[in-house]
Amino acid sequence: MKQFDIPLYYRSPIISRVKAIRSNNDNRKKDFSPTLLNFDGIQFVLARHFGFCFGVENAIEISYRALAENPDKRIFLLSQMIHNPSVNADLEKNGIEFIQDTQGNQLKEWDEIHPEDVVIIPAFGTTIEIESILEKKGIETKKYNTTCPFVERVWNKSEKLGNDDYTVIIHGKDKHEETRATFSHAKEHAKSIVLRDIEEAKILGEIILGKRSKADFAKHFSTRTSEGLNFETDFDRIGVVNQTTMLASETQEISDYLADIMNQKFGSENKDQHFANTRDTLCYATNDNQTATLALLEEDADVAFVIGGYNSSNTSHLVELLEKKFKTYYIKDETELIDKDHIHHYDLHQNKTVDTENYLPTDKALKIIITSGASCPDSTVDRVIQRLGELQDLNLDVESALTILKNNFK
Repeated sequence: MKQFDIPLYYRSPIISRVKAIRSNNDNRKKDFSPTLLNFDGIQFVLARHFGFCFGVENAIEISYRALAENPDKRIFLLSQMIHNPSVNADLEKNGIEFIQDTQGNQLKEWDEIHPEDVVIIPAFGTTIEIESILEKKGIETKKYNTTCPFVERVWNKSEKLGNDDYTVIIHGKDKHEETRATFSHAKEHAKSIVLRDIEEAKILGEIILGKRSKADFAKHFSTRTSEGLNFETDFDRIGVVNQTTMLASETQEISDYLADIMNQKFGSENKDQHFANTRDTLCYATNDNQTATLALLEEDADVAFVIGGYNSSNTSHLVELLEKKFKTYYIKDETELIDKDHIHHYDLHQNKTVDTENYLPTDKALKIIITSGASCPDSTVDRVIQRLGELQDLNLDVESALTILKNNFK
């Protein structure tokens, strides 16, 4: 596997070694069982897979190369490199400026960007429209294009569906940078629509079966369909792709539901003519991280922590999985652990950060589940582990814990 050249402070003295031990004993990634890291007075149950993925490390490597190769130029990112505050803050500290925020609002006007400037395309990719703006300005974009190859795979799948006269249904969050980019690329080749969840899929299903009106279609989807899409005729042949960080189970549920809708309308004997047999377009890291998180649900623990940026889609889905069984706290880093009685964390259901008291049991040795999103540095996970030990007044003997772990996998 490719080794990326990223700053050492994104690496970690604990997690990097834990991952190396697991990889040495399972280099084909067939074992999704958690890792138990034992310390006196506290146990950490770590997901088998978490943290930086291929696309993220590739994007960070390219960004720092752009800095090193262009010391006398202004360097811009189209938007956040990835959804992690510490990574984006470090890029800004090194002189990189953002042109847009995560919703696509301009932070720098386009007329402030000049041909001699360096513009980095983030891991989410970008839209055809923005690519055109940069091209007209004479800005070279290929050298520092960090678009994740798994995102590009979705674009390629969408193009093939369009060439075969299918309408592309994108399972994603329509305001997310990646979905905006995917929709832009998909609609170049096919009629396209974005669905947020299974509930919206059910509304579309009723529209396809003629149970809802044109007004209903416009009410729910008018801002998320390609120009000229005809709700009466353009859903006779459909295929499903997704934002690469969505829950795999949700994408499958939507695909199965819509396949059944097409069977109802056209008959199961004609299903291959009306529903494309698209393979799942989630990235490998999203699949691995979600599968590893599901394995955590087989464990017993006192509390769970999911670490990552609060606008990170893939991280939020890990929270959704774990909170089905555990009291789960979504934190961006160790600074959210105020003290042993107070935590600052993100509540997905209220869509805001909140403060909670008495979040750690105090009458027992703790067993704590930990995982993180694909854009979270392992060094941040390290600091959370160290902080939790500190709050329990424990001196974590890392070398002993790693020796025990290594021996367990011999």
